[in-house]
Amino acid sequence: MGKGFASYLAMKTGPEGGDAVAAQQALIDADLRELGVAARKLANHAFVLGGGLGFGTSFLKWLAFLAAVYLLILDRTNWKTNMLTALLVPYIFFTLPNVLFSLIRGEVGKWIAIVAVILRLFFPRHFPDWLELPGSIILLTVVAPSLFADTFRGDLVGVLICLAIGCYLLQEHIKASGGFRNAFRKGNGVSNSIGILLLFVYPVWAAVLQVL
Repeated sequence: MGKGFASYLAMKTGPEGGDAVAAQQALIDADLRELGVAARKLANHAFVLGGGLGFGTSFLKWLAFLAAVYLLILDRTNWKTNMLTALLVPYIFFTLPNVLFSLIRGEVGKWIAIVAVILRLFFPRHFPDWLELPGSIILLTVVAPSLFADTFRGDLVGVLICLAIGCYLLQEHIKASGGFRNAFRKGNGVSNSIGILLLFVYPVWAAVLQVL
């Protein structure tokens, strides 16, 4: 029995046994690779057919919108520069998520707009400066003609406008910081630079989809 067991071990550990094990391992590795490729293809198809592109566009639009709001808040607080940050108003208009756009475009936005106009005209002391740009966003959303609200907002025109605004703010921020490196080192430069770079995520993605 001992000799039989030893011969069995010799068969398993010998050259022929080692070749068999290596061949089996190679087959397993090949099968795993094929499964990985199939899984990636399945995920890509499910992403596209299941509305993945729409979800990605909506997510990136929310991200760009929040980045613009973040920069708007910085401009009203501690990010005082000579840049034309009022360009964030049309940027937010074009990237405003559909849920918020429909809400502001409706009766709620109209009431907010009329209250803001009354306060600005008749009670200017009760209308703080930091409300000017948010009020402008609401007014622009309420009074924008359908060409801008219904056509340009979901078209390549709006995407190109957002790209132009992002490029302008980025180059002005780099110039004000004294160079590209300083834009990511000085004070709040990192957070400001990241906020501006996030302005590109949605228009670049939307432009690619428009081209494809």
